[in-house]
Amino acid sequence: MVNSNSAGTSYRNYGNTKARVRHFYKLNHSRQTLAFAQAKRTEYQRLNNRRMGIWEACEYLNTLIDDSDPDTESPQIIHCLQTAEAIRADGHPDWFTLAGLIHDLGKILCLFGEPQWAVTGDTFPLGCAFQETIVYPEYFEANHDTGIDRYQSPLGIYDDHCGLDKVTLSWGHDEYMYLVTREFLPAEALYMIRYHSFYPGHSSHAYDALFDNQDREMFDWVRLFNRYDLYTKQDVYPDVVALRPYYQDLINQYFPDKIAW
Repeated sequence: MVNSNSAGTSYRNYGNTKARVRHFYKLNHSRQTLAFAQAKRTEYQRLNNRRMGIWEACEYLNTLIDDSDPDTESPQIIHCLQTAEAIRADGHPDWFTLAGLIHDLGKILCLFGEPQWAVTGDTFPLGCAFQETIVYPEYFEANHDTGIDRYQSPLGIYDDHCGLDKVTLSWGHDEYMYLVTREFLPAEALYMIRYHSFYPGHSSHAYDALFDNQDREMFDWVRLFNRYDLYTKQDVYPDVVALRPYYQDLINQYFPDKIAW
């Protein structure tokens, strides 16, 4: 397991973060509604944007800087490789390493024309009360869903312990990448991909009433993955060219040459 903070850096610290991050969450929290997220899932689950391979998607994404991330301004392929290399160094299964490489590839939604507030950032359930554990909760005051009475209880429209698969989270790259990869990877890897940005769910108990038994078991994997996702962001970049043959071989073990996006 990686050192959770070997350099003494405090990550996910939004108190002193940059103006771009605060502006991002103001847009995100005011515009991510249940109707919006449901419509985007319906649109993108068709996977009819383009066909390309996994490494091709890594390179395609490489022009993007994530406005929601207070910890790094590195190109996305660097963060993906830093995450994957830390997982590999600790001897985890191949599918775990692969999940580290591809977990953020859903951010190509930005390159399909989606605004960053609809792609990146922490995710949270919709159709129920917004919890104080969500970053910048004050920005939900401008969200249309705060005026819908049936969404204002902790469970909202959901049944007790219904399971996260029945819950609509704010739309973004996690859910999109889950849709892209759900036919190819083990369930543990899919949970990591689908919920790695759901910080209120894996760093607090705010939404425990929505979890079923499978969620509780699988979130041990999500929390383990989270340590690599957050605490491998460093200024020393991996050698992309040297690492490509290894990762292309790993990709080929799980994916065909091209998949639908």
